[in-house]
Amino acid sequence: MILYRPVGLQELTLIAQAGYRSFPAQLAEPPIAYPILNLDYASHVAKDIKTREVNAGYAGFVAEFEISEQYARQFAVKSVGLRHRHRELLVPSEEFHNFNTRILGHIKVVAAFYGKLFRGMVNPTTELPTFISPVL
Repeated sequence: MILYRPVGLQELTLIAQAGYRSFPAQLAEPPIAYPILNLDYASHVAKDIKTREVNAGYAGFVAEFEISEQYARQFAVKSVGLRHRHRELLVPSEEFHNFNTRILGHIKVVAAFYGKLFRGMVNPTTELPTFISPVL
């Protein structure tokens, strides 16, 4: 199952430091992680929300990753938005470490967005900030 996670600059830095194999530990609040089942919705969050947040470094990225369908079935799916097109898996924070170990292959950055207040240089080839190494 392909899933998406919109992340900010700090979280992307931690993903890169982990070799694009896992996400950083889930914070206590909210007590649930919300991997997204739809690329358009993840892109909307990264572009329209993350690029306006100081804590995201005014940058939003869409991380794409895969887990097995069988493993994913244990999590509830929440539908949000108009006509319930936007769907998320509800992964409790206490399950997040195990969830990370179930990622198949590498996490890939499939979209990058930068807000007006972003400060930094972007590699034109990778579209990532120059201080972040891409997946090799």
